[in-house]
Amino acid sequence: MTRRISIDPITRLEGHGKIEIFLDDDGSVRDTYFQIPELRGFEAFVVGRPLEELPRIVTRICGVCPASHHMASAKAVDACFGGQVPPLAHKLRDMYYHAHYIHSHTAHFYALAAPDFVLGPDADPATRNILGVVHKVGLEIGGKVISARSKAQEIQRVIGGRNTQDIWCLPGGVAKGLTKDDLEQIRPWVEELYDFTQFSLQLFRDVVLANPDYVELILNGPYTLDVHNMGLVDENNAPNFYDGEVRVVDFEGNEICRYKPHEYADYVAEHVEEWSYLKFPYLKQRGWKGFREGIDTSIYCATPLARLNVADRMATPGAQEAFEEMFTTLGGHPSRALLANHWARLVEMVQNAEMLRRYCDDPEITGDDYRVVPETITGEGVGIVEAMRGTLTHHYTCDERGICTSANLIVGTTNNNAAIHMVTRKVAQRLIGPGKEPDAGILNMVEMAFRAFDPCYSCATHSLPGQMPLEVRIHRGGEVTHVFRRNC
Repeated sequence: MTRRISIDPITRLEGHGKIEIFLDDDGSVRDTYFQIPELRGFEAFVVGRPLEELPRIVTRICGVCPASHHMASAKAVDACFGGQVPPLAHKLRDMYYHAHYIHSHTAHFYALAAPDFVLGPDADPATRNILGVVHKVGLEIGGKVISARSKAQEIQRVIGGRNTQDIWCLPGGVAKGLTKDDLEQIRPWVEELYDFTQFSLQLFRDVVLANPDYVELILNGPYTLDVHNMGLVDENNAPNFYDGEVRVVDFEGNEICRYKPHEYADYVAEHVEEWSYLKFPYLKQRGWKGFREGIDTSIYCATPLARLNVADRMATPGAQEAFEEMFTTLGGHPSRALLANHWARLVEMVQNAEMLRRYCDDPEITGDDYRVVPETITGEGVGIVEAMRGTLTHHYTCDERGICTSANLIVGTTNNNAAIHMVTRKVAQRLIGPGKEPDAGILNMVEMAFRAFDPCYSCATHSLPGQMPLEVRIHRGGEVTHVFRRNC
């Protein structure tokens, strides 16, 4: 008789999810399902709205990464209106986005990932949280984290007028520029953020790399997959979070493909499984081959580690040093060690801080030419950015009046859905088996598989691939007279 273990709800993620583990009679894992029981409808209800409203609407998809949707949507809308954006608007958007990256990566590293390493994977669940981390490392470090997140948000506020639920990007540019007084206000915050990235790297060395058990878990634990890597790069194959081309390399480092945003539908397709509301993207030209590892798989990761795996170098010198240190420790580039995603976020934060420094020193950043009013309608546009959780694609079509007629979103967590499902199953099969009864610590280590991806399920479930389970009860006189059920 099959036994089922449910981890419901799973913890320390944005959104809702559960893990169903099915055991055979001998206690070995027959299968594992990573399920998301929530649904959002943004792809449907933006249809019929004026295009210029979409960058403001889609920020409500998620309160953790609203700027990612704002930027991808703005780029798609720009393309629908001819794609003309002044260079200054490009710089300002990019500057804003670097601050948002630091804000989000800080939240994940310290609040969602750190409890597993600072306190240990098998620590008491009552203390294995951000408060437990602060209690162990001290209030001073907790204060640094709060201050860094605050400064990153303040930079967003000064540049864009808000630090969340953005309304700043307009077709052809942005609504406001940056004054010289604004810039002088931002400068010391940028320096604080740079110092914080160096502090965070050292903390990772002291807490994680100095612990042989943690290093062994990262390098040789079950948290690995032989799947491919996706990320945006510039012309030098350095990570570019706001702009660039999408590059895909295999887990041996060979380039599989490279495409511009408007070409995405030639390279990415989405598979549907009846047990999940979430789709499973795959490399279209290879076809869907199932949840398989191997050099011929069509499955890929789009994560911080994947972004660094597809990159040949970083775009700034301090980030390059951190990049080289990370991959030397991991045994080479690219790496399959998925827990290294937490380290990769810190490396990216260094590039974010150094790019903010560059923009502060750019003599053109306080100019006035930050918008071109569109004069044409192309009818279709695609915008791609690197959201913190992976490659984010917004694709819109519109009519001759600029009214949205269709929308398709492939978000970072959706890109990673197949890999998350596969590694969760892999970890469960490794840690649970005959004579290895799962306790709270083991089940938390199963959860650590998805936490490496920092998934955001409010972002990921936009349209319905099949039918929703539904129960309708008809009451008459206080009594239930009829019950109708539809199950998937």
